[in-house]
Amino acid sequence: MTTVHEPVSSNQAKGLPIRNIILGVGVVLVVAFCLGPVLWQLLTSIKTNRDIAAIPNVYVPREYTFQHYTELFRRRPFLSYMFNSALVSLISTILCLGLGSPAAYALARLRLKGERILLAIVLVVTLFPYVLVFLGLLEIVQRLGLANNYLALIIPYTAINLPLTILVMRSFFQQLPKDLEDAAKVDGYNTWQMLTQIVLPMTLPALATTGILTFISAWNEFIFALTFMTREELKTIPVGAAQLGGASTFEIPYGPLAAATVVGTLPLVLLVLFFQRQIVQGLTSGAVKG
Repeated sequence: MTTVHEPVSSNQAKGLPIRNIILGVGVVLVVAFCLGPVLWQLLTSIKTNRDIAAIPNVYVPREYTFQHYTELFRRRPFLSYMFNSALVSLISTILCLGLGSPAAYALARLRLKGERILLAIVLVVTLFPYVLVFLGLLEIVQRLGLANNYLALIIPYTAINLPLTILVMRSFFQQLPKDLEDAAKVDGYNTWQMLTQIVLPMTLPALATTGILTFISAWNEFIFALTFMTREELKTIPVGAAQLGGASTFEIPYGPLAAATVVGTLPLVLLVLFFQRQIVQGLTSGAVKG
């Protein structure tokens, strides 16, 4: 029995490598476009002032210096800024996950009256620009005496990110097979045991993904932190970096600003790298069935 081989045209033979080359070039261009600003800030933070002010621009530094980093921590209490940002962001993230996960589970599993109305309200609040509630929130903070208090940031950050947490977690809970919960009840698990021993381990990727989004949102927030925290030792990283000044009124400290950007971004990068496996699982869960 003879096997007949179909002739491969020259276009097909040449098409695959060309397609791969185009794809590779496209990926490189996209990565360069996304990482370009980050690389520029990193290089600026280690340039000397002469290279920063040079015309034409010096893209690759001739000399490297860490003076901007030492100046950053010497002129301002930047460690306090980092502690304040971490504390506020971490507590608001824990509150969002602790309050939003049970609410999302209830919306996903229980048949509630007015469920669609509740979901519509949550969606509207998620899309609502929180800057519009700034004046009302400022008056509430003044009336309650919460100015220069961590609660002045923790409570708004939790309220702002809670609707997004509910929507993301509800979508994930809907993808979980309900048969596992029914089997757990048959085996004698009560509701608390079922949630903590069956449901919670399966939702760790979604919790990590939602927590990262909430943490980044709270870490980068500027307007509330600028207004509600006026004491120097209570300011957060975005506010402290924005208020860096030069030696004179008209001088812009590009070096310390770039160093502050790198220092403020590095914890987020490390956090994402540490939870990257859970984030990928949370983003891709439910994409493939079977």
